[in-house]
Amino acid sequence: MAQQLDHRHDARPALRPRQLAEKALPEHNRRHNRALVLQHLFHTGAMSRADLARESGLTRVTVGDLVGELQGEGVVHELGQRPGARPGKPATLVEIDADAFHIAAIDLSPGDAFVGVVTNLRGEVLHRVAQPLTGATGEAAIEKVLVLVAALIGAAGSRLLGIGVGTPGIVDAAGIVVQAPNLGWYDLDLGARIRRAFDYPVHVANDANAAALGIRTFDADAGDTLLVVRVEHGVGAGLVIGGGLVQGEQFAAGEIGHVVVDENGPECVCGRRGCLEAIIAAPQLKQRIADAGEGGAQRVLTDAGRALGLALSPVVGILNLTLVVLSGPAELVGGAFIDAARQTIGARTMSALSSGLELRTATGDEDLVLMGAAVLVLQGELGVS
Repeated sequence: MAQQLDHRHDARPALRPRQLAEKALPEHNRRHNRALVLQHLFHTGAMSRADLARESGLTRVTVGDLVGELQGEGVVHELGQRPGARPGKPATLVEIDADAFHIAAIDLSPGDAFVGVVTNLRGEVLHRVAQPLTGATGEAAIEKVLVLVAALIGAAGSRLLGIGVGTPGIVDAAGIVVQAPNLGWYDLDLGARIRRAFDYPVHVANDANAAALGIRTFDADAGDTLLVVRVEHGVGAGLVIGGGLVQGEQFAAGEIGHVVVDENGPECVCGRRGCLEAIIAAPQLKQRIADAGEGGAQRVLTDAGRALGLALSPVVGILNLTLVVLSGPAELVGGAFIDAARQTIGARTMSALSSGLELRTATGDEDLVLMGAAVLVLQGELGVS
């Protein structure tokens, strides 16, 4: 009988600034090697044990032990011998069993409903549930999250690896929602609330950060450095550099919504004028398009795209970014909006930078945060990203 993974553990503590390195113990090395094997199988597909040893740099004995352990847990399975005539004994291929575990992934960023999906270990959506928000905030919004989680657990067709949550607001390393004003959440340990109710591992992150992880993991063309800008009810960004998520000392990296781009612009909810969010967030943008009438829509979108370009130009220049992905309603962020943003960045940065920049909209946009939430679980439980 396959050994089941132990799902009952406490949340990881928040990282302390400049935390001293701990001595590497044998179990740490084994955990790293196990994640390395799974990482290769996840991104490459079926491989032999010899392939894994060669690609990972681990010994064949170590790989053999790890594959045996993962087989015992049901995470990987054998496919049989590699097809084709080769000298010597035919190699046996192994791969991740996509349905060994399922994942509950949740996106709390839509303004009208919380959305959740059940995925397999490959990120394929198997079931989808929406929980209408109906203006709920505070404790009422938490209750709606718990109802959604219960529905997803009930829909899972296999053992549940964990629950991943992408939420608006500032989220620290321990998964505590420091502040999410639109939902009325402050210093909320959302992961702990979900764990107490359902006793599964829970991983919580900012929605834009989750979206960046989703693109980095599931988009083969994304590379290891990218910026994702989400234009929804608010405006936020997720930044990945060298394969790692950048969160900042106060876990607020990517909070570009309240960068002032027009001192004479519209008043923002924060009390200042001309914040990027007040100009390009989806509700405000839709309202200005409606007010401008059919003939003024292009002008409104062009002005909004220029505002985004103003905010992104120094970021592109400082970090030498080569990929920026816009996530939001297609009728808003495409066309005149993205064209104006691209032109503004080109006019305000060195040509060597802007000419190497790819600025595009996201594909599969509606599931971007959900895919990232699934990655949070894959990363936290299996070391795969």
